[in-house]
Amino acid sequence: MAGKGSNSVQLRHYNERVILDAIRRFGQVSKAEIGQYAHLTPPAVAAIVEALISGGYVRETGKRFGRKGQPSSMYELAPDGAYSVGVHIGRRSLDAILTDFTGATRGFESHEYDHPDAGNVRKAGNRMISRFKAQLGPAEAAKVIGVGISAPYFIGVWDDELGFPAEVREAWRSVDLASSFFDTGGLPVLVENDASAAAIAELVQGAGSKYQDFLHISLNTFVGAGLVLDGTLQTGPHGNTAAFGPFPVTPSMLSSVAKPKARFDILLHRASIYTLLNHLVHNGVAIKRVKELDPMPDGAARFVSEWQDDCADALSQAITGAVAVVDVEAVIIDGLLPRHLLEDTVGRVRARFIETMPAGLVAPHILVGSLGSRASALGASLLPIYSMFGPDTGVLMKKAIDKKPLMVGSSG
Repeated sequence: MAGKGSNSVQLRHYNERVILDAIRRFGQVSKAEIGQYAHLTPPAVAAIVEALISGGYVRETGKRFGRKGQPSSMYELAPDGAYSVGVHIGRRSLDAILTDFTGATRGFESHEYDHPDAGNVRKAGNRMISRFKAQLGPAEAAKVIGVGISAPYFIGVWDDELGFPAEVREAWRSVDLASSFFDTGGLPVLVENDASAAAIAELVQGAGSKYQDFLHISLNTFVGAGLVLDGTLQTGPHGNTAAFGPFPVTPSMLSSVAKPKARFDILLHRASIYTLLNHLVHNGVAIKRVKELDPMPDGAARFVSEWQDDCADALSQAITGAVAVVDVEAVIIDGLLPRHLLEDTVGRVRARFIETMPAGLVAPHILVGSLGSRASALGASLLPIYSMFGPDTGVLMKKAIDKKPLMVGSSG
């Protein structure tokens, strides 16, 4: 996503993408600033900006005064230039988001379940997509450019921990999300694993404006991660980059976690929400979903704190291993925890990492994410927008020829 364009006529469409990227990053920007960012001449910028205005993707917002020379005309993305739908298939809920061209949320729906039955997920998702189109009306619905889907690739592998019926797990093994799973009316479908989709959302709508190299960790039902380098999501040849679930860590100290057969356990068993809920139930606190921790139930605080310390210790080990291999500016942690618990947990991770970090590493900033439980759905909704309008046609796109949805990738 580097801001480098070309004045070649043959690369006009690429330059349009670079200019849209400049406007998206800066919010409001002048033609001179666009030219500096994209390395394009003033005539080239002027011609492309006017074409984007005519196409309905950019609009002029007025003049900027107070600087030397003539007042500058300012430009921003037109919210109604295009729309996209994102659907996140989680292990406990289905979330859908309608996003406009700026990335702002125009609609959100969520449907909870005990387990993700493929048939019921398909029906619920189709209803959500239909309602979003109805909300927009015929003229605006025609501007919907695609549907993005995020889901755990290994949705049938770790689910013994959750007690899902065997037939539910088996059904997902034969599902290809990119091929007519939802009724999209012929719209393009792009698929990404849930943790990588959350990293995309953070890149575009969160910390991406400040950090171009970061690891994004999702504390969801199962822990997962996404890696962004130089402003680009890294997925790897198998879509498995930053698969944090199987990361080896020392065994848990929690009484509710079974001791591993081997010397090491895996991060999934120590830094996942299902482990927190199991620990609470094991100690007599009746709870089914993490949102029930806000407000904190009677008798739960002690056991939540035990899990936080155990989670922080495991995450500090995984972060140490990750930054020993890949140099990043920041580690951003987000997920399903209520905000106050997330902030407290990240604080414990930061403190534990400082205590245990070995010599020879540059410590990244360890931050709280900004998007919470909607991150994966939002990231999914951004996939079609960036596939069509992103400056690098390979950035944030699924290379479907090399990937098998739900059977290859991270277990976020």
